[in-house]
Amino acid sequence: MKVKMLAVGSRMPDWVERGVEEYRKRLPRDFALEVHEIAPGARGKRPDVRRAMALEAERIRERLRGNEMCVALEVAGQSWSTERLAKEADGWRHEGRDVALLIGGPDGLDSELSSRTEQRWSLSPLTLPHPLVRLVVAEQVYRAWTLLVGHPYHR
Repeated sequence: MKVKMLAVGSRMPDWVERGVEEYRKRLPRDFALEVHEIAPGARGKRPDVRRAMALEAERIRERLRGNEMCVALEVAGQSWSTERLAKEADGWRHEGRDVALLIGGPDGLDSELSSRTEQRWSLSPLTLPHPLVRLVVAEQVYRAWTLLVGHPYHR
C-alpha cells in the first residue's frame, strides 16, 4: 500500500522537509509515504477564493489515479485517535487500495472535491499551520504502521 499526501502549498521550511523525510524513510516499501506538493491557486489583492480553491481541486484530481481511497483532512472531519488511524490503515491495506490524503490550501478543500472523498479526518479542532499538518500527518502515518507491526515506537 502507498499513502500519498497531496498537500496544497509550496516552499516548506527546511525543518518540515527534514521531519517529513525522516518519517518517510522509516516506513517500509509496502507502506510507503509519498508527498506531492500542489501549487496553490492565485490569491492577490482581490482574490477570487472559490476560483483558487477550484483550481487547487483540479490540480489534486490530476494527481489521483482514480482507485485510491481518498481521505480529506478537514477540521469538520472525524477526530481519530492513533489507534483508530491504525485500524483505518489496516482496512485500507486489506482492501488492496492505495490511499490519498488530501490537504487543502489556506481556505481548505474545495467543497465539491471534499464531498467526493470517502472519509474525512480531523487532526484537531485547532487551526494548524500547513507546514505543521504535513509533519503531524507523516508522523501519525509512521506511528500507525508501528502499531500494526508491533514496533515499540508507540508506547
